Amino acid sequence: MEKNNFKSLELLILQFGKNIKFVIFPMLIFSLNSCIDERITECDPCSSPISYEGYSNVFTEEFNSASFDEDWNFIQGNGCPEACGWGSGELQSHNKDNVEILNGNLIITAKKETIGDSQYTSGRISTLDTFSLTFGRIDVRAKLPKGQGLWAGVWLLGDKIKEVSWPTPGHISLLEMRGGEIDGRNNTLVGKIIYGTPKNVQTFSNFTSLENGIFNDKFHVFSIIWEPNKIQWLLNDKVYFEKIIDASMIDTFTKPFHLNINLAVGGQFPGNPNTSTVFPQELVIDYIRVFQK
Repeated sequence: MEKNNFKSLELLILQFGKNIKFVIFPMLIFSLNSCIDERITECDPCSSPISYEGYSNVFTEEFNSASFDEDWNFIQGNGCPEACGWGSGELQSHNKDNVEILNGNLIITAKKETIGDSQYTSGRISTLDTFSLTFGRIDVRAKLPKGQGLWAGVWLLGDKIKEVSWPTPGHISLLEMRGGEIDGRNNTLVGKIIYGTPKNVQTFSNFTSLENGIFNDKFHVFSIIWEPNKIQWLLNDKVYFEKIIDASMIDTFTKPFHLNINLAVGGQFPGNPNTSTVFPQELVIDYIRVFQK
């Protein structure tokens, strides 16, 4: 292995370590930077290079092996009894069987099926205690699910979550999408950061939309460029959001973060599935490439 204006957001329960402990997250109100009206133009196929001038590759996961290696931890269950619904009203139970490698892709599948008290199953994995980074560029080539109540995410969480409560360690959403036809959700992408303290949560975010089609139609490349003084979010190599790291954030966003990938069903952010939602739905990832200077 080589190594705009959504009204509210409810955050996931985060993993403190391999022995899972939980906290319940409060509902948040988006603090939006200036909206960007430009829509992302077409690319076919949408892909990214295997190297960048001035950067070294520090982690590459092409998902070409038959099985997962030690880089990935699997989160199980529905968060009960400490935080049923993972603190945001989600309906799924995470199940290792819903996460697979097939035909060179990571596939997380959300299904309508009952396990225990949960009427849906899905999956979530992380690199906590196996791979972390501070600064760099991350490219993720992925195809997203669609439909009301689906909530796909690739995000970074500060490693200090093992020591202090969220959001103190910091949270960077590389990509986040809540499915649904209303407000064009199936073609709209959100990037954000969260930091602060449990009593003083700070959130900054922005969004972009595809000019044609939805994120379920084909693969796109979702990226962040994380530098000591700023973070940029890109879709198909085009910047749609930039946040300066000011003095209030330096102690948070200059520390190690690890990767998280999940597909949630329901919750306060996307709302619950309805009769229009078709299951199963998949979050499909072709590759994850991490570069540092």
